[in-house]
Amino acid sequence: MTSKWNYCPLTSDEQEAESRLAQRYSGVPPISELLAERGISTVEEAEKFFHPSLRDLHDPFLMPDMDRAVARLNRAMGSKEKIMVYGDYDVDGTTAVALVYKYLRNYYSNIEYYIPTRTEDGYGISRSTIDMAADNGVSLFIILDCGIKATDEVAYARGLGIDFIICDHHVADEVLPPAVAILNPKLDGSTYPCSHLSGCGVGYKLMQAFAISNGLGTADLEGLLDLVAVSIAADIVPMVGENRVLTYFGLKRLNSNPNMGLRAIIRTCGLSGKEITISDVIFKIGPRINASGRMQSGKEAVDLLVSRDASDALAKAKEIDRYNQDRKELDKQITDEANAILEEHAASLADKKAIVIYNKNWHKGIIGIVASRLTELYYKPTVVLTYAGGLATGSSRSVQGFDVYGAVDSARDLLENFGGHTYAVGLSLKEENIPEFTRRFEEYVTTHIRHDQLRPTLDIDAYLTFAEITPDFLHLLRRFNPFGPGNSKPVFCTRSVKDFGTSKLVGKQNEHIKLEVVDDTSGKVINGIAFNAAGYFDHIHSGKPFDICYTIEENKRKSLQPIQLMVKGIFRR
Repeated sequence: MTSKWNYCPLTSDEQEAESRLAQRYSGVPPISELLAERGISTVEEAEKFFHPSLRDLHDPFLMPDMDRAVARLNRAMGSKEKIMVYGDYDVDGTTAVALVYKYLRNYYSNIEYYIPTRTEDGYGISRSTIDMAADNGVSLFIILDCGIKATDEVAYARGLGIDFIICDHHVADEVLPPAVAILNPKLDGSTYPCSHLSGCGVGYKLMQAFAISNGLGTADLEGLLDLVAVSIAADIVPMVGENRVLTYFGLKRLNSNPNMGLRAIIRTCGLSGKEITISDVIFKIGPRINASGRMQSGKEAVDLLVSRDASDALAKAKEIDRYNQDRKELDKQITDEANAILEEHAASLADKKAIVIYNKNWHKGIIGIVASRLTELYYKPTVVLTYAGGLATGSSRSVQGFDVYGAVDSARDLLENFGGHTYAVGLSLKEENIPEFTRRFEEYVTTHIRHDQLRPTLDIDAYLTFAEITPDFLHLLRRFNPFGPGNSKPVFCTRSVKDFGTSKLVGKQNEHIKLEVVDDTSGKVINGIAFNAAGYFDHIHSGKPFDICYTIEENKRKSLQPIQLMVKGIFRR
């Protein structure tokens, strides 16, 4: 159970917005507060939020360099040049490559795709790949979800007569690669309205612009939104604005008519016939696509996602599922080893604000996951390093509100390469530089991190009574989907609830509590589950009041109560 709860009352501007919205949603008081928290201030904006439309997607030509990118792509196709679609080996990169390749092959045949391997090629673009492409007559690269820092490599390719269109969303350096076009909504000076597209989202905007320039319809594009939704969910980009629209319709596609490769993964996950949610993408679909690039080759994931044969797709999905099983076993092993090291040095680490840990024998494809687990466990910015290709290479992850990219960037003179986002950065450096990097990373974190950022908090969106959990409220709450950063699933707090007398311990070791609780506002008995909360059971079972923080989950089975509370925190009164 998270120990610190945080409720931020509405600002004066938000209170004014809430008052306006309350006139429309008077029967469901918490809804207007939730909308105001999300920056929605009018009924018109609220209705637009509740009813996403593809008409709300932005003009792709608002993105700088888009006209140049489309012109170069059209010229290549008109001249029958050979095009290489190239991307990162993670979920975002492989879905992006699959999307662009699938769309363009409808209109052009002299096109192929390539995904680098972690162990042989490394992250991004390598000269060896450029040489291979040149030998095969490639004259245009479309780079997806990487490339923004490949200045030397793109310059080298230009010398061989190869042009680049870079579609990326990572933070850029001051000097940009000499590409024909760079599509990146995060670039300084970009006025594109949605600055947080996924890499696949940028690829989608390129295809949207291509379609517009050639007078093509939208049906083929809309059929690819399932791939965009998977990328947005798996890459954990903000679920606001254009991203939310793309995900909304992508989820509809996943639940109605997903592409053949995704349909095979859905079947392998055991999700066939069930409503697929963002959580399913994050915890079931995404990890299987990722496992291909972590354990073998990301190209296998693209092979699956562009497959046109159902039996072939299912066979590939089963193989990727085996990779995922292997990944989970290796993940547990390395995480246990890392924990053992940290526990051995617990005394010296206690006062440190960051973690840097290195083991040259760890699998390169797993260390990003391990960094995430250690960050969650110790709640400190964390870097996990291993040894590959003659360098220490690794991944960093951060806690809520702290910019780990800035921390890594502060030691850039020690690094061979790095890139990423506010909360996740990949990096490589010479082994002998690890001690100094560790010192400077810790120094930067200590100087810049706030004390409250080193303690997990639970942000409360609204106080709620059980009487307010009405069918109308649940109907409107459902319209807040899809959830993600910037539009998180609302967390509610109900005060002074009591055990109905039927709550009980459950789980193999009785570590969880299955709650049946009531409050003073209605006769409703509400079910809930509190994981790893057995320490609160005696207080609850005694009949004493307590406060709970929770999200509301809907039960799809008619035999069950319509909702269940997923309890995030318990406070003894």
